[in-house]
Amino acid sequence: MKTPAQPVTTCLGDLGSGQASPLPVSIPEERILSCVHCGLCTATCPTYTLLGDENDGPRGRIYLMRAVAQGRMPVTESVQVHLDRCLDCRACETACPSGVEYSRILEPFRLATAQVQPAWKRRTDWFRQLVLLRIFPYPERIRRALLPIRLLQKAGLYDALERMGLWDLLPGRLRAMITLVNAPVPAGPPLPAFLPANGRRRARVAFFVGCVADAMFRHVHWATVRVLQENGCDVLVPQGQVCCGAIHYHAAEEEDARRLADQNVRAFPVDDVDAVIVNHAGCGAMLKEYGRYWHDDRTADREKFAEKVRDINEFLDRLGFIPPIHSIDVTATYHDACHLAHAQRVVAEPRHLLSQVPGLRLIPLPESNMCCGSAGSYNLFHHDLASRLGKRKLENILRTGADVVLASNAGCLLQIEREVRRARAPLAVLHPMELLDACYRGEKPRGIVATSGGNGRPRRA
Repeated sequence: MKTPAQPVTTCLGDLGSGQASPLPVSIPEERILSCVHCGLCTATCPTYTLLGDENDGPRGRIYLMRAVAQGRMPVTESVQVHLDRCLDCRACETACPSGVEYSRILEPFRLATAQVQPAWKRRTDWFRQLVLLRIFPYPERIRRALLPIRLLQKAGLYDALERMGLWDLLPGRLRAMITLVNAPVPAGPPLPAFLPANGRRRARVAFFVGCVADAMFRHVHWATVRVLQENGCDVLVPQGQVCCGAIHYHAAEEEDARRLADQNVRAFPVDDVDAVIVNHAGCGAMLKEYGRYWHDDRTADREKFAEKVRDINEFLDRLGFIPPIHSIDVTATYHDACHLAHAQRVVAEPRHLLSQVPGLRLIPLPESNMCCGSAGSYNLFHHDLASRLGKRKLENILRTGADVVLASNAGCLLQIEREVRRARAPLAVLHPMELLDACYRGEKPRGIVATSGGNGRPRRA
């Protein structure tokens, strides 16, 4: 008979003194010991690829965490740096032949290390307290905060100021945030509570709008629900829904994340729909894992909700995708968002959908499953490493000769679009649903006016 796994008790040191003090962390020991240190994960790890340091790869980080768990090492500043550099992209989980659940080791450690930090450090970090926790999770606050940037963009001054190096004079995280703002696109009104299927109804779904996704990519939401309607879906948009909670959870604000999760569970009528649809990978990964984060009297409700969550690409492929009738003369490449490919294991489905679009040429992207550097708020807190990954991603995209790069995550779209803008590359950056929606309506995808004569590359709108 198997003995129940016991939680590991870690010795987490004071980050200044290096003196260890015990703190319980609920990680089954077998989860840590499942890593056999074969090293197959290192080739897929973005930080190990960039830095070549064993401590900045999954195997090395697990070794560090195991040493802490066994009381052989306190969490010093050096250990903290190596753990903080991890993007939590989970590419190592895809590569691991032993099935190590790396994120389920790393995330509790990060929560635990946050607990031993002095409270005043968190409270006096203005960017964390104001921007990350009090603006990002709320769409209307994001829109208001973006107004000055949107005015500069519409006046044609944003790019000029960036080329002059003005943004480089700002504090690091603020600079990174401003340079990540996407180009203004007409957002349209808020989604209504109900949108009926076109033709015969094949499914009834609820749609998750999120926070950053709704504030900066509402046009993608509209494209997504139109695609769902074309595929015979009634679409409900529950009005009581909120941020998925990923921002708070990864910022070690666990109770606030739980509160947001429970509000979403209450808002969605999961018994009355076939699926809860998400069109951005980071939100989808968080929603699908509600049942694993907290164990209390609401766990069963969270698990029931999570079982209904489907990425839009995944859902359409399983439903039986109805291809658009209009042809499109475009060459595209597809970037695998980490939390879609590695956390949700949705890889073939987007490609299968795109392969059915008449006229579309889909070119494989080298290192498609390598992180672009966004990783939630990683590109704000680790700007240099994130920028190196973003440039590497753009170089691979340009090698394909594609007109369009497609990605199913808000952070990826922002990160890649910034690199495209800075390189002045003739490349449109779109969500797959934007392209499908344009094809259903017989329109050119946003950002492409027409192909140029000589080299087939597009002219940008």
